[in-house]
Amino acid sequence: MRALAYEKAHTLDAYAIEEMEVAEPKLRDADLLVGIRAVGVNPGEALIRSVRSAGAGGRVILGWEFAGVVLQTGSKAKGFAAGDRVMGTGDLTRDGCWAERLAVDHRVVTSIPDQLAFTDAASLPIGSLTAWEAVFRDRGTLPSGVDRVLVIGGAGGVGSMAIQLLKARTDAFVIATASRPETKEWCEVMGADLVVDHSQDVAAQLHAAGIDQVDMVFSTAGTAGNLSWIAKLLRPFGHLSAVDIAPPFDASPIVSKSISLHTEMVFAKVISGFDLASQSEIEAEIADRVASGGLRPIVSTRLDGLTAQNMKTAHEQLESRRTIGKIVIAA
Repeated sequence: MRALAYEKAHTLDAYAIEEMEVAEPKLRDADLLVGIRAVGVNPGEALIRSVRSAGAGGRVILGWEFAGVVLQTGSKAKGFAAGDRVMGTGDLTRDGCWAERLAVDHRVVTSIPDQLAFTDAASLPIGSLTAWEAVFRDRGTLPSGVDRVLVIGGAGGVGSMAIQLLKARTDAFVIATASRPETKEWCEVMGADLVVDHSQDVAAQLHAAGIDQVDMVFSTAGTAGNLSWIAKLLRPFGHLSAVDIAPPFDASPIVSKSISLHTEMVFAKVISGFDLASQSEIEAEIADRVASGGLRPIVSTRLDGLTAQNMKTAHEQLESRRTIGKIVIAA
């Protein structure tokens, strides 16, 4: 089958992803074989491209956010049949979805409602799961006493879904950060109650709005560099959830307030083999809420054709750090 693949990790100026013929995916008992119709492209995949190389004689196929059609089911894959429209994530240890077909565990996949186009569906899984786990953890609800939540980077794919989920599933007052007129407008459309500029003094802007403390901060980028002002804003025993915690990380600014630090890695359940079915359940709720109008798809850029050039265009946009919502490539 045709796939987008490369051999050695590389920077964007040495872009080496190309279209090539690869072997068909090997179906495991719990797998679905999915014909890919659209893929979401994420900053994490651009990062992996820059650091992950294939083994000797091998190649790397990235991509862990997709929508498509079930072509075949494994003997232990329950609840799906050939012809079903599905969306999902995948497994970092296996080939990704930047290909004609994907073998994926059925427990990280959910059905797509008839009202939802493949391109819209492909914009949802990664951002939704990341946001859900970051703010609700494995409980499905906010921690007790969390009434004000600040989302840093509200216009990105994860931030967009975090704002929407918080407004759809809780009574929290949701503050988002954005630094450009178009990103501020996007956050407002997503449902943010207040939008402040993270390139300026956030604490001063919130004070001017009558807010001196928040109960939770969800940081989607730049956490280490922003930690001093995040610590000032959080109340004692508040919560900081972040997707970009990596060593070295100095947590001392939040220690004096006994702040709980939550890390989020969207593939944690897959890597650990822990409660995989919950991912399908979360995705199903997201899909149903979008179909009923309670949530919005977050496609901001659509590219037609799963080609090496379109993927390069997507990575160029991602590495500009000025993207809004989600880039989706229709296959």
